[in-house]
Amino acid sequence: MLERRYHNILIFIVISISVLLLCQAIGLWVNNSIPQNTTLELSRFVHFTHLRNFGGIFGVAQGSGWLFGLISIGLLVGVSAYLIISPTLERYEYICLGFVVGGGASNITDRLVYGSVIDFIDIQQIPFWHYVFNTADVMIHLGIWPLLIISFVLNKTATNRATDGS
Repeated sequence: MLERRYHNILIFIVISISVLLLCQAIGLWVNNSIPQNTTLELSRFVHFTHLRNFGGIFGVAQGSGWLFGLISIGLLVGVSAYLIISPTLERYEYICLGFVVGGGASNITDRLVYGSVIDFIDIQQIPFWHYVFNTADVMIHLGIWPLLIISFVLNKTATNRATDGS
């Protein structure tokens, strides 16, 4: 049992570091290849628009990047500690939280290195969608959504069992 737990923690660490390195490599490429506030049109639907985000998600609270950085650091430390001390997590939780922590660490690294987050993924042709985001944001969502969906399904299954008397 303990060996499995260490293996899961190792999986979490490898995914977190891999996601961090991938996001930083892509951000470095954007920073060096696409001038700020310009767009590289990949297709009618996908553009790379190099913007700097000095605030939070979707550009909220511009100029408060330091606050979002501190909150992010606290959350990442909390999630990592939870993974290490929690005795009952499933492997998928280690995997999903590896994506969340790696993506969050990448956004924190951007804030420390550049003073802002490098955003560049600009999806076109979606009504009322005018946001630009980055690879780290994608990785965070790749971790959060499966956790939410699986926990909802498991909770619904447990509720159904309880009401059925099984």
